[in-house]
Amino acid sequence: MKMKKIAVLTSGGDSPGMNTALRAVVRTCAYNNIECIGVFRGFQGLINDEIKVLNTRSVRGIINRGGTMLYSARSKEFRSKEGRIKAFENIKKHNIDALVIIGGDGSFTGGMIFQKEFNIPVIGIPGTIDNDLFGTTHTLGYDTALNTVMEAIDKIRDTAISHDRLFFVEVMGRDAGHIALNSGIAIGAQEILIPEQNKGIEELILSLRKSKKAGKTSSIVVVAEGDKTGSNVFELAKSVEQKFPDYEIKVSVLGHMQRGGSPSCFDRVLATRMGVKAVESLLDGDFSKMVGVDQGKITLTPLKSALKGKSKINSELLRVSEIMNT
Repeated sequence: MKMKKIAVLTSGGDSPGMNTALRAVVRTCAYNNIECIGVFRGFQGLINDEIKVLNTRSVRGIINRGGTMLYSARSKEFRSKEGRIKAFENIKKHNIDALVIIGGDGSFTGGMIFQKEFNIPVIGIPGTIDNDLFGTTHTLGYDTALNTVMEAIDKIRDTAISHDRLFFVEVMGRDAGHIALNSGIAIGAQEILIPEQNKGIEELILSLRKSKKAGKTSSIVVVAEGDKTGSNVFELAKSVEQKFPDYEIKVSVLGHMQRGGSPSCFDRVLATRMGVKAVESLLDGDFSKMVGVDQGKITLTPLKSALKGKSKINSELLRVSEIMNT
């Protein structure tokens, strides 16, 4: 089947680089004389018929913008068969031949179900700062988020040193510690707590005592939000405070600031390459895949594998982290 119309949507949490990928999809469609349809507000927009034709002028000036010009939303209605039927009715209404989904694991799961039920070709572009999808070494927004976190903690360190404080800094990473591990090494953290390790409170206390004995008067501990050393970062800080009553302990949760901002050069180039590959793969009849990158090369991984597999934490970085904490 010759494709004439490809729709694109952004879904789930936003990430820097989504707009850049969108721009690449639209321009690659134009290059191949295919009509590109933008779906606003993710799967919910597909249900509500929030659909608009996009051309190269529509995506002018968005390459450097964070967030997503198509907006994003989580759709409870799409989780029901009735909701997906409504979405498919709009697919038929607009004569859409295929769907490009820019998002994370939840978005890809929805896309897989939709494809299976209605035989609509789907391809995914990984847009999530957590870098937690199997089949790619980098997801869109991850590099930008790392730089945002590093800059924020560098500023926190100035305060920590000035006041002899111990800071616990929580970063995003519900299921994966990539942001915590990389940013922690980059800023010289005393300890890095990630879900993949779960060191335990005793090991953390031992490390802090060792650094205090060595004359260190301020420290930064980077904590991934999914780490289970404490029930949460505030309870963890309280437990440590009981052991170090003379330490002034502060907690800083970086939160959603990590998702915002202009995408880095790396993310802009990666998003552009992924957007081009997504459209070209659909034209080649190769779908139900996620576009990824491995050792600098653009790759395709079956969506099922991308969701079932688990991104691996870099064991070499773990070893480097241990050495640096000496």
